[in-house]
Amino acid sequence: METSSVSPANTTSASSGGSEASESAVISSDFETFLKMLTTQMQNQDPLNPVDSADYATQLATFSSVEQQVQTNDILRELTGKLTGSAFQSMANWIGKEALAEAPVYYAGQAIVLRPEYSTGADRATLVVSDSNGTEVQQLELDMSQPLVAWTGIDENGQPLPAGTYSFEVASHSGGTEIGRQAAKAYNPIVEVRQDGDIVKLTLSDGTEVDATDITALRSGVSS
Repeated sequence: METSSVSPANTTSASSGGSEASESAVISSDFETFLKMLTTQMQNQDPLNPVDSADYATQLATFSSVEQQVQTNDILRELTGKLTGSAFQSMANWIGKEALAEAPVYYAGQAIVLRPEYSTGADRATLVVSDSNGTEVQQLELDMSQPLVAWTGIDENGQPLPAGTYSFEVASHSGGTEIGRQAAKAYNPIVEVRQDGDIVKLTLSDGTEVDATDITALRSGVSS
C-alpha cells in the first residue's frame, strides 16, 4: 500500500426595486379607494339605522394592519438586499484563498490539504483518491492522530500524477474490515465569488459552485 503521497499538514487556517415601488403604489391606491368607499358608505347609510361607529373603526384597523404588514415586508426585503450586497462585497477578497468543502480539487503539482473525518470505532483509515472519471488512482494510509493531511499527488514511482481534477474519500476500517466511507473535505482554491439573488456562491478550482454559508474554514492560498 502506498504511503508516500500523504503527510501531516500545517494546521494554520486561515428583489427588485421596481417590484417594491409597484407594491407601494398599489397600497397607496388601494387605501385611497378604501377611504372613498367608506365615505360613500357613510353618505348612503340608512339614517334610521346607521352603521355602528365601531364597525367603521374595525374596518379602518383591519386595512391599516394589512398596510403596515406590507410596508414591514418591504423594509425587511430592503434590509436583506443590503446585507446580501454587503456580504458579497466583503467576500470578494476570498478569491485566491482556499475554502474547506466537499468538492473535487484541481491538482497541478501543488499539495492539496484535507481534513479527514472517520467513522466511529475505526482503528485505521485510508485515503481513496479518484480522477475526474471516477477511477481510483491511489489508496494511502492515513495517520488518524493528525487533523489535517496533505496529499502531494506523487505516485508509487515518486512521480507526480497528471494535472487534473481529483476527488477524495476516507475509508474507515475496524479489525481489518471497512466499516464506512465518506467524502473528505479538502481546502479548495476559490476562483470566483458570484451573487445569485439573496445567495452568495463560490466557484472552486474544478468549477464546482457552493453556497458561501456552507464553507466552514478558510485559509491562505499557499498549501503546506
